[in-house]
Formats: sequence, structure tokens, C-alpha cells
Amino acid sequence: MNIVLANDHGAVELSKKISEHLESKGHKVNWLGVQEEKSVDYPDMAQLACNEYLNGDYDFGILCCGTGIGISISANKINGIRCALPQNIFASQMAKQHNNVNFIAFGGRIDYQEDPLDMLDAFIEEDFAAGRHERRVSKIMSLEK
Repeated sequence: MNIVLANDHGAVELSKKISEHLESKGHKVNWLGVQEEKSVDYPDMAQLACNEYLNGDYDFGILCCGTGIGISISANKINGIRCALPQNIFASQMAKQHNNVNFIAFGGRIDYQEDPLDMLDAFIEEDFAAGRHERRVSKIMSLEK
């Protein structure tokens, strides 16, 4: 898979782990985020990654900030983006299966009960269920108008 990744200063270590994890599984990662704890604004990083995704040939994108909240909200303001902020493996699976999200977000300062790498793997391994969910995803996307 071809994946775009961006982060702010609140998720440098998590983003590094994500990038290394994905590359070890043979995925290509275009890491646009900061790789040191130099302060940047998460809306700017969300916009950078989402624009790259929309203009490139990517399977999906990953966004990380301190909590994942601000960067996911920012991404969801961009036309064509559906970004989920899962709290566990089940939510990661449902984000893909029911909502067909094209971005997933994590928080570098969050103490997750389940490893974000396991959540990411579950997301990647899941398929969109289509069917009745296509109608719902269409309704979500129509809210952009």
C-alpha cells in the first residue's frame, strides 16, 4: 500500500513507530510530518497530508497530533476526506467496514488500552462492507455541500 503520514510535534515518536511498522510490512510511507519536537500547527499538517492524498495515488492517510482530536477535526474540514479517530481495534475495523474512511488519526500523548499499531493493522486488514453503508457514506459526503 501507498500511505501518506503527517504529524505535529505532539506525536513524533508515535509517527516514527507507525512509519517503521508500515515499512517493515512492505508498505510505502510518505512521511510529511515533523521528525523532531519542533512546534508546528496540526491544521497545517492535516491540510498538507490531505492535499497530498487528494493529488496523489495513495490508499489512505494517517494523521497524528497530541490527542488526535485537533488533526482529525482539521482533516474532516477538507472536501473528500473522512477521518476517524478510533479508540480501539473494533473502532478501527468499523471505521473502514462501515464508514470507508480514507484517513485514520492517533494521539501521541494518549495512553491507549490497545496498541495503536494493532489498531492500524486491523484497519488495513478490514474491507469496506458496501451495501447499506454506501448509502450512508454518500450521505456523509453530501454534508460537504
